[in-house]
Amino acid sequence: MSGAGKTVCVTGASGYIASWLVKLLLVKGYTVKASVRDPNDPKKTEHLLALDGAKERLHLFKANLLEEGSFDSPVDGCEGVFHTASPFYHAVKDPQAELIDPALKGTLNVLGSCSKAPSVKRVVITSSVAAVAYNGKPRTPDVVVDETWFSDPELCKEMKTWYVLSKTLAEEAAWKFAKEKGMDIVTINPAMVIGPLLQPTLNTSAEAILNLVNGAQTFPNASFGWVNVKDVANAHIQAFEISSANGRYVLVERVAHYSQVVKTLRELYPTLPLPEKCADDKPYVPTYQVSKEKAKSLGIDYIPLEVCLKETVESLKEKGMQFIQVQKLSPANKKLLCSKL
Repeated sequence: MSGAGKTVCVTGASGYIASWLVKLLLVKGYTVKASVRDPNDPKKTEHLLALDGAKERLHLFKANLLEEGSFDSPVDGCEGVFHTASPFYHAVKDPQAELIDPALKGTLNVLGSCSKAPSVKRVVITSSVAAVAYNGKPRTPDVVVDETWFSDPELCKEMKTWYVLSKTLAEEAAWKFAKEKGMDIVTINPAMVIGPLLQPTLNTSAEAILNLVNGAQTFPNASFGWVNVKDVANAHIQAFEISSANGRYVLVERVAHYSQVVKTLRELYPTLPLPEKCADDKPYVPTYQVSKEKAKSLGIDYIPLEVCLKETVESLKEKGMQFIQVQKLSPANKKLLCSKL
């Protein structure tokens, strides 16, 4: 067990990727100091406390992204820090307060605490392909996106893609801070993360699959990269453990249009009420390529998209989701159904 005797910190530990990260770290023998906003909320902590090894080696801490110094205690004494905490959702009323401040100020607060802790050797930050691919360059089948791409904040503002902007600004600030302080940081930049859920609440990327299998009339005209949550969590650990790891790592198993995702789901689950048509009549948004070269150096052997989709649906079933013809439900009842997950 490579983590035996070592202590690491995971911020935002109750989240989708972070929960898997905590699980795999405990399996490897690490002692994990995990920060959550409210340690008294069972929805945030019960699934973590139930993990193998949690009783002996998991310690929960209360910390808030916007509160300077609140990560001093969680990172103290840790060799590695995994900063995953950052909000991801689309229906925002105040992008600055809901997305940008927590992502940007939160990252700087965590790095500030790390810079004061002499024990910290490396910080691995959960960024996103959102901070990579949105720069105005065309993304067509012959184009290969790689780690040298950076999203353009001005373009993000113009397009009002607030989540993309939040991740772009946060990563930019992280690299600037690390350079100034001489800190060793690595960023992990996954695309749409799917696969099994450990946490009891529905996360945004799993909700994209839930919407398709739960009676949506149409599928979005969009192409995304997709990757399994277990591969993403594993990549974080490898980025900490492999001393030569550096810079950014874009994680994408495959880029697929929603039409292909629906087709695969139909093959896996012929009886589900899957959408038959696209949300608009425009030509399908093209797919593109994402380089896997750098991710290979972390030893990532990607779980195929078909398996990712099956694991997501099976996990949603286990969480108590009822596969019913929800198109017959009112919008309020649809919302109620989702909230019961």
